[in-house]
This record gives sequence, C-alpha cells and structure tokens, in this order.
Amino acid sequence: MAMPIPFGLLPDTARLADDGSLLIGGCSLIELAETYGTPLFVYDETHLRNRCREAVSAFGYQNVVYATKAFLCTAMARLAYEEGLLLDVATGGELHVALAAGVPADACTMHGNNKSIDELRMAITQGVRQVVVDSFDEMDRLDALHLEGLAPPNVMLRITPGVHAHTHEFIATGQDDSKFGFNLRNGDAMIAVDRARRCPSMQLVGLHCHIGSNVFAASNFAKAAEVMANFAVPLDLPELVLGGGLGVAYTVGEEAPTITQWGSVLLDACAALGVRSRVSVEPGRSIVAAAAVTLYSVGTVKRIPGIRTYIAVDGGMSDNPRPVLYGSGYEAFLPRAVEAERGGSARIVGKHCESGDVLIFDAAVPGDICVGDVLATPVTGAYGQSMGSNYNKVPRPPVVFVGDGRSRLVVRRETFDDLLACDIG
Repeated sequence: MAMPIPFGLLPDTARLADDGSLLIGGCSLIELAETYGTPLFVYDETHLRNRCREAVSAFGYQNVVYATKAFLCTAMARLAYEEGLLLDVATGGELHVALAAGVPADACTMHGNNKSIDELRMAITQGVRQVVVDSFDEMDRLDALHLEGLAPPNVMLRITPGVHAHTHEFIATGQDDSKFGFNLRNGDAMIAVDRARRCPSMQLVGLHCHIGSNVFAASNFAKAAEVMANFAVPLDLPELVLGGGLGVAYTVGEEAPTITQWGSVLLDACAALGVRSRVSVEPGRSIVAAAAVTLYSVGTVKRIPGIRTYIAVDGGMSDNPRPVLYGSGYEAFLPRAVEAERGGSARIVGKHCESGDVLIFDAAVPGDICVGDVLATPVTGAYGQSMGSNYNKVPRPPVVFVGDGRSRLVVRRETFDDLLACDIG
C-alpha cells in the first residue's frame, strides 16, 4: 500500500483545506482547474522567491545566474531579476523574452554551443553582460563582428573539465565526449585562453564549466571545482562560473542536496583551492522544479486484467516530454483527497498518438480514481512548459502563479487559431 503523496514533494505553501483537498498559495487546485481548465501549470510564487533568496544567501547578490531554459516567461524573468538573480539565456529567443520582461541586457549572460552570427550581433548590440564562448568557430564570428565595428564583448570561455556526472547521458555535459566547450584534457582550453587574450574582438573576463543536469552527488560538483580551480588559479581571471545542474527529488525516496548545501560544498572547495576569482553558479531546475504542479483531467480508465491499468489524461508528452526523453520518474495524486492511500497501480498516459506517450510508467494512485477526476503531478516546474510542443496540434497549457489566496494567469492557453499563426498556406 503506497502512502499518500509526501508534502516534501509539494510546493512550499501546500496546505490541506478543511475538506482534505489541497491548497497551494492559498488557492484550491480543484477550483483552479475549474477556472482555467486542464492541463494547467500551477506555480507557487512564494516557493519561487524562497529558492531565489536561498541561492542569493548561499552565493551572494548577482553571483546567481538563473538558467532560463528550465522555465521562462516574462513573469518568471521579472521575478528572478527582482530577487537579485542574473539571467542565463541560450538563444536569441530567450534573450528577447528577458528583455521584454524589462530585464536589462547587462543582467543577461549569453550561452549556447552554436550561436549564430545574428544572435551574437544581437547580444553585443543589446549590451549583454557576458558572452560564454563555446568554440573556435564562435571566436571567428566574434572576429567578423569586430570588423563590422561592434565593440568587443566581455567573454567567458566554456571549459569541458572531463568530469563525469552521475546523471542521464543526454543531460551530462562535462565529460570529454561533449558537444559543449573547449576540452581541457586535449589542450584546446589553453589554446582558447591564449587566443582570447590576444584578440581585440573580445575581452576575456573568466572561465565557465557545467557538468550536467539533475546531478544528486555533491561530490561531482566538488570534483569539477577542483579541476577548474587547478586550471583557473594560475590564470588569475576575475570570474569563475561553476554552472548549475543541482538535482531535485521527483519521487518518493529520492534525496538531493539543498541549494544551501550545494553552496557550502562549492565555496568551501574553492576557498581551499585558493580561488580568488568571483565564483558564480547557474541554477535552474533547483529554483523552479518543485514550485509547480501540473493538473490534468482523467478521461479514460482502461483496466486490462492480468496486464495493467491505463489512466489517460488530457495532456501528455507535449507538456512533459521528460519521461519519454530520459525515463524520468514522477508521482501522482488526487488534489481532492491528498491524504488518501495510493493503493492502486496504473500507467499514466497522455492523449497523443504514440504508445510511448507516458507520463508515469508505474504510478501509485488511489483505488477510487475515476473519469472526471483532477489528477496532479508534482515537481513539474522545470523542463515541462519550456520543452512543450504542439504534437498532434495540441495547444500548449496555460501557466498560473498563485500566492496569498490569489491566482494570476501569466501565460494564456494556446488556441486553435494560434496553431495557424505561422501557417501561410
């Protein structure tokens, strides 16, 4: 018999109502589903601000750069900036959204392993804080832009430290076999440093590394800090960015370091290794993942005796592709009865025309789940909405921020007409 959903997987303000249903930010999830429809992303604004403040407390003001790829809309960009975070943008589109939110360009760092010359031109002309250079070809593009008369931007060099993070191979980035950065082991990193120091097209201000995403072992981060410190200390550059990737618990039994614990590991390691540079980090998932739940409506309960039960909801891989991409695990619960035992077992699937359209492969659910129920999956604040698609021409869900008993729509639901917005026949 599976226990009720643990509150440790729910947003900070999750509370029981008198009738046993769930409130987040003082708002009833059942009422939110009735008001805004399903699927629906519900973000606890207090939780978002709490994690931002924890990160700033751990690393210092403007030493935290929010990785917008985890979740970005104008409301989120504005919130992160208000809380003292800089923004990591990896495309011209992400930069455009940040600027539209009123975030100044000099609070944005431009990332990306294959920035186009137009994206680099946009970053420089808008005045971003730094460009994180990822390849020699990108250096060539910066040279060309300098010949156009553009001012040399401040740059950091992304270094591949050769550290293998214990995570899914698709989101591991620090190993030698990586599309990202200048390889430390084969000497490319030092060649890049020498070129950046000599080139009039760029101003070298620091080094950057990132070992992967959803990393649970703090020792992986300490090892990356050691490798980077050994390379960076003799160069005596002003800044050192040790990336993000801190994991979060998605399912019962998982544990991850807190942001505070992560900060202690990294900063203690840097101090012990003699790092004099300003040390920054780039959290994304750890800021937003646990802040949100996704609400769905149950449309079908299909019991196949001796095989399994399928529960189909009105979303799926178009609003959360992580289970399909990485085999990621999630939990499920019924907001109408949060403390109910989850004694049933089912595969939670979406509405898309794919057998692989699975949200939870083996979900513990209450035995009385039925058609029409609102079903929730927690810890969906990162890489769900941001990786969403229109597969099968399904409109993408809205996003609601909740707090102090009020909800506000920050991203509206797409309409069928939106699906034709770029279609010119």
